[in-house]
Amino acid sequence: MTGSRWGILATGGIAHSFASDLRTAGLNLTAVGSRSAESADRFAAEFGVRRAHASYEALVSDPEVDIVYVSTPHPMHAENAILALEHGKHVLVEKPFTLNGAEAAAVREVAARTGLLAMEAMWTRYLPHMIRIRELVDSGAQGEIRALLLDHTQKISTDPQHRLNNIDLGGGALLDLGIYPISFAWDILGAPTTVTATATIGATGVDDEVATIFTHENGALSTSLSASHAAGPNTAHIIGTEARIDIDRVWYTPTSLRLVAPDGTVLESYQSHVKGRGMQFQALAAERYIASGDNDSDILPIDETVAIMGTLDEVRRQIGLRYPSEV
Repeated sequence: MTGSRWGILATGGIAHSFASDLRTAGLNLTAVGSRSAESADRFAAEFGVRRAHASYEALVSDPEVDIVYVSTPHPMHAENAILALEHGKHVLVEKPFTLNGAEAAAVREVAARTGLLAMEAMWTRYLPHMIRIRELVDSGAQGEIRALLLDHTQKISTDPQHRLNNIDLGGGALLDLGIYPISFAWDILGAPTTVTATATIGATGVDDEVATIFTHENGALSTSLSASHAAGPNTAHIIGTEARIDIDRVWYTPTSLRLVAPDGTVLESYQSHVKGRGMQFQALAAERYIASGDNDSDILPIDETVAIMGTLDEVRRQIGLRYPSEV
């Protein structure tokens, strides 16, 4: 056990994945908080967590917790993150960071005022194969990048009560799935200068499929398709004038990639070798930022997180999707 003492806020599926990867990496998982004592105790027993709290307030008040992983549904992210920050805890907030750009800016303001880390848990950015991709891009090995082709399509439950189909919980393909390719486009090409989006709105009022086309500052294009009820290849491609990078299924998880010349020659191959799901890399990064005193990510700074939420807002404006909690 080294570094920061972690607390997990909420005990859903993603919290289980994160806790498992913290244990895999030997990090210090100290406490868990739930809205019910039974759920907190069950989670604590499963992962060998010493301190179980029957409320979020008790978790963020725990003096043995340094950083809180916020894993509640999207509409609760801002409230829960601010609660932790106001109690002196750093936060790693599950993606998407908040429900919209205004909420993201509010969390940023509290983090700045309290001098604490507020970091989006876009775990993909911290994976080893993504580090290698950025190295290849920075080296100019592809020449000038002209296009990104990004697919994140899954076949998930059509049950109207499922979280992804529940508009009250910020459901839909965009916030759960589209955040991955949109964040990746920002990472590789920077902020979009134009945004075009279209979607299919399902029976429960959320977007079942959403497609985007962005233009970026150098004139390059990025395209994404995200869908929650139909599974596609889940691959990604970065196309340059001298070579392309093909990222294999599932591109946003630990996987393999190739740098390929225009004639098909494979110039480099990379294969990920990661224990667990890979969520520990973002946690290790967060600990480094806290230890350094910088309290911001160099891979996904808080200002970029807020700006990406603004892009998602614009996509939703174009497809006509508004959540009930938004005024």
